[in-house]
Amino acid sequence: MKHLERITLNPEIMGGKPCIRGLRMTVGTVIGLLASGLTHEEILKMYPYLQPEDLMEALSYAAWRSEEIDVPLDIA
Repeated sequence: MKHLERITLNPEIMGGKPCIRGLRMTVGTVIGLLASGLTHEEILKMYPYLQPEDLMEALSYAAWRSEEIDVPLDIA
């Protein structure tokens, strides 16, 4: 996995959710927009502060996270 430079995690921004370049735009929002059928061009027009590379890195991050395995802790 290449280093993702555009995805930031800051507990003071959007509750620590992964965001695009420290903006109040979460990776989840970007992925949701793409999943709803909007094109990259439509999203970039709606959010002019985003860049094409932001969308691609959001997709890369989402794909990477989908491959992770969450293992519950056995706390007894």
